[in-house]
Amino acid sequence: MISTISMVSRRISTRKAVVALIGAGAALLAACGSSSSTPTTTSSTSPAVSVQSLQNWPTSAIQLTESGSSLLYPVFNNWVTSIKQRHPTITIQTASTGSGKGISDAATGTANIGASDAYLSNSELDQYPGLLNIPLAISAQQVNYNIPGLSIPNGGHLKLTGTILSDIYLGKITNWDDSQIKSINPGATIPSVPIVTVHRAESSGDTFLFTSFLAATDPSGWGQKIPPGTTVAWPNVPGAVSATGNGGMVTACKSSPGCVAYIGISYLDQATAAGLGYAELQNKSGNYVAPTTQTIAAAAESFADSTPASGAISMIYGPASQGYPIVNYEYAIVLTKQPSAEIAQAVRAVLAWIIDPSGGNSSTYLDPVRFVALPSTVRQISVNLIAKLTS
Repeated sequence: MISTISMVSRRISTRKAVVALIGAGAALLAACGSSSSTPTTTSSTSPAVSVQSLQNWPTSAIQLTESGSSLLYPVFNNWVTSIKQRHPTITIQTASTGSGKGISDAATGTANIGASDAYLSNSELDQYPGLLNIPLAISAQQVNYNIPGLSIPNGGHLKLTGTILSDIYLGKITNWDDSQIKSINPGATIPSVPIVTVHRAESSGDTFLFTSFLAATDPSGWGQKIPPGTTVAWPNVPGAVSATGNGGMVTACKSSPGCVAYIGISYLDQATAAGLGYAELQNKSGNYVAPTTQTIAAAAESFADSTPASGAISMIYGPASQGYPIVNYEYAIVLTKQPSAEIAQAVRAVLAWIIDPSGGNSSTYLDPVRFVALPSTVRQISVNLIAKLTS
C-alpha cells in the first residue's frame, strides 16, 4: 500500500504533481519532456479495430463520472450534452478540478474518466500498467496580458519569447517597458507598468505546459532551477497572484493591471471579452506566431508520425516553422479495468465517439474552443488504446 505522503514525495521528485494517488497500482503524474522510449505507432491491438466498431452503446442506464482539466472542460460539457441527446441511457457527471485531480481520480477509480493536459510517461505506464492516457484532441495555451496604455501598430499582438517569459516569472524582468521586450516590438508604445505574474494555484496541466515551454526555451535558466510540473515552486516574485482554473486566471488577470498569465486556448473568447490581449510567441524557428487553428494544426502535424503507441509525448516547442510553440494533446486518463462490463462498454463508446471525426472531433465541437482534430495516425493510436478497456 502506497501512502498519500509517500506518493506526493515521489511525485515531487519527478514532475511535481500535487495529488496523492491512493492504492496499490495508483499512477504517478508524468515526467517532463517526451516519452523516454523510442517513438513508435506499433500496437498489439488488431488493426481491424475501428472508431466506429467501438461505438457499441449500452441499452441499460449507465452513469459515468469525469473530472480534471479546466482547459478541456468547456468542450467536454458540449460532448456530454450531445451524447445524452443521442444516447439517453448514458449520463456523465463532469467536474473542472484541474488535471492533477483528474489523474488521481482516474487512478483511484473515483472517476471513470480523468481529463488531463499532461500525459503519463512511458516509464510510469510501464510501472503502473492499469492506467492509459488516450489522446482526445489537440489544444494550445495562450499567454495573455493586461497592459494599460499599450499601443501596437495595426492592432497587433505583443511579441514575447520563452526566455523573456522565463525572466519575468523568475523576477528578473519586472516592468513592461524593459529593453528586451521593446527590442522585439518595434513601433509599439509600451508603458512603464510593473509586471504582475499570475499562475495557477492548484495542480494543473496548464502549469505543466507553460513550465515545459519555459524549460525548453531557457534550459540554462528556468530549466536548471524549476523542473516542469503540474505544480511547481514558483519564484517569490513581489506581487505575484495565484488563481484556480482557467476561468480564475482570466478573472485574476483582468483585475490585475500589468498582469501576464497563461490560459488555455478554450478560454480565448472569455479572455478577449475581459479586455486581455494575447501574445505572439517565438517558436523554435524564430518566427512569432499567434495561437490560431492553422498554427496549432501545423505544430501538431509535425508530431503525428512520432507519437508513440502509449500516446505519451510532449509537443512543446516543436519543429514546424509556422507552428505555435505551446501545443498539446488533451488526454482521457482511464483505468484499463473498469468496474463492470457495462461501464467498460459505455466508456469505450463515449471515448470512441469523442475522437470520431464525424462525432466529437468534428468542427462543430472543436472550432468554438479552437481545438484541432487528431491526425488519422494518432486517432488510430487512440482507437487501439480504447479497445483495451475491459472489466
